Amino acid sequence: MTVGHHTRGRPPARSAGRLPRAVLAAGLLAVLLGTGACGAGDSAVDRGTAASDDKAVASGAERDGPAAARPAAGATSEAAPDTAVAVHVIRTATLDVEVTSVPEAVAAARATAESAGGLVSEETTERLDGTHETSHLVLRVPQERYEGVLDELAGSGKLLTRTSAAKDVTGQVVDVESRIATQRASVARVRELMDKAGRLSDVVALEGELSSRQADLESLLAQQASLKDRTSLATITLELSEPYADGADPGDEDTGFLDALGGGWDAFVTTLRWITVAIGATAPFLAAVAVLLVLGRLLRRRLPRRRTQDRPPAPGAQAPPAP
Repeated sequence: MTVGHHTRGRPPARSAGRLPRAVLAAGLLAVLLGTGACGAGDSAVDRGTAASDDKAVASGAERDGPAAARPAAGATSEAAPDTAVAVHVIRTATLDVEVTSVPEAVAAARATAESAGGLVSEETTERLDGTHETSHLVLRVPQERYEGVLDELAGSGKLLTRTSAAKDVTGQVVDVESRIATQRASVARVRELMDKAGRLSDVVALEGELSSRQADLESLLAQQASLKDRTSLATITLELSEPYADGADPGDEDTGFLDALGGGWDAFVTTLRWITVAIGATAPFLAAVAVLLVLGRLLRRRLPRRRTQDRPPAPGAQAPPAP
């Protein structure tokens, strides 16, 4: 009986031991599920926050336009060297304008150039036929105001001709700058050698070399200054003229027979006038020469007769018969 009692009492003890284990396993599973859900929730929140931040940045970039991307571009340019080269262009133009009053047009052109920050480098004004004036102006204006000044000058009167040209000298400018840097380094090396030279002959030779290289450097600097002047200031040549009263230039009229006859007669009269003037100017000299020639001939005729009469007769010669 005792053995049977113990045998029947063991199964309940085992079930009582299994119950806490199941509870612990269920609790652990719940904790794991809760942790995973929290992690997934946090990840979702992080992804949502990042997406919202990206949307905010995109909307800010759309509002600011290209300016929003400039900081990043600036950071990139700081990391990489800037290899961009400025473009240097020489601009020239020629205008031929017909105006009602040349002096007024010249004053207006000068004011236009000076207001644009330029100057009038050359001016020549002359009067034709006593009634018409023409003027030749050379204006120097900054490159950024070149187009505006050109249009303003072209609209100051009746535009007859307009030509413009642009020459890219970027390569020449870069070459001159590079040669200047090399020449300066060469001059500095020669000066260092002069400081270290101990013999007089070496010093004299280095002085000659220094003078030659310094002259080359000054020539390059002059070229650089000339290029800078021509690329910073554009050149505009302005020709101003006044119209004729009848609206036509007399020089453009066709030449007829009467015009040719009148021109020939004028030339003939002018030629005769110059011949008369020449004769009048040389007449005193011609008269003096003529008098000298006459006197010379008279003297030549009388001298042989006197010599013949004064000569004694030769011995044995017969005397000439008496008349």
